[in-house]
Amino acid sequence: MAGHSKWANIKHRKAAQDKKRSKIFTRIVKDITIAARDGGPDIAYNTALRLAVQNAKGANIPKDTIEKAIKKGSGADSANLIAVTYEAYGPGGVALFVEATTDNLNRTVANLRAALNKFNGSLGTNGSLNFVLDTKSVFQIPISELQAIDKENCKLELIEYGAEEFEWEEDNLQIIAAFEDFGSIQKGLEDLQLTPSLSQVEKRPKTYASVPLESAIKVLKLIEKIEEDEDVSAVYHNLEWTDELQIELEK
Repeated sequence: MAGHSKWANIKHRKAAQDKKRSKIFTRIVKDITIAARDGGPDIAYNTALRLAVQNAKGANIPKDTIEKAIKKGSGADSANLIAVTYEAYGPGGVALFVEATTDNLNRTVANLRAALNKFNGSLGTNGSLNFVLDTKSVFQIPISELQAIDKENCKLELIEYGAEEFEWEEDNLQIIAAFEDFGSIQKGLEDLQLTPSLSQVEKRPKTYASVPLESAIKVLKLIEKIEEDEDVSAVYHNLEWTDELQIELEK
């Protein structure tokens, strides 16, 4: 589940991680297709495609899958694909930012509305979550890339390039920076000879929503329902993850 790293610690942890990887896989493949459509199939002249392919390699997506996605993006079928975002609210007013890639807007929004209605959520207007969620640059570095270097010096150097936060998630170090410092962090990683397994822009909470346990459980179920839609690439939220919620999920 995008939006909170502690999702990996709940009951059925492996199943949740597998689902997360599957979502990342699907998202990257769609990113490749759209990048190839919008900027052409030549990686040397298409920065967006080069980044998407880099992410695909970091996620161990097979070479033939990458090539098929580029070919699809160069064909007529890709004209129907649209990248779209939705802003919504879950139980207790928890903010939800949904990213999707679809060939049928009516289907995608209908599925989203159905999920929201089921869990007493509602759609918001574009821009309504600007004060709640911030757009950040996020880079994921496998621990294997860091074994031969001084980690503390590495962090200090990356701070010079604009890194704001560092988080450990599973066997990866996540580097968080401002949206406008995406290119600078990329340059810093290249200078340090570090290859990210994932480089992306995502939404991160500015403020967290504290809701009763019952509402928090409903929010997580709503997010899971939204993520089941094949059109949906990611769901970001600002639900506060409490010890009480963690204990409940581990039962």
